[in-house]
Amino acid sequence: MYNLTKKDIGNINERKAIKYIENLGFRIVERNYFAKKFGEIDIIAIKNNIWHFIEVKSAFANFDPIYNLNSTKLRRIINSTNYYIKSKNLDIIFCIDVIVIRGDNIEFLENITI
Repeated sequence: MYNLTKKDIGNINERKAIKYIENLGFRIVERNYFAKKFGEIDIIAIKNNIWHFIEVKSAFANFDPIYNLNSTKLRRIINSTNYYIKSKNLDIIFCIDVIVIRGDNIEFLENITI
């Protein structure tokens, strides 16, 4: 039997998340953007001229993956988003979102920093 690693499961769930938001009409701009010093943005997408910086959370263990999103992780996502916008010299409307994947159930939480 093939054992999946945490990274394998993360990649599978990111692909699920991309398919999910593409079906909602989002256009993918980038995947796995790494911002120096801050961290990674899983998905950057656009819909209705709004840029969405999306964190995908799934669990390798038997607990709710939303608990993997804490204040430190959120701060890194915000800093990475600001770094991306500044480095690309963008003047955009944006929000930070989370997609939580629990098995086959997908929950899309938009604009989590309000």
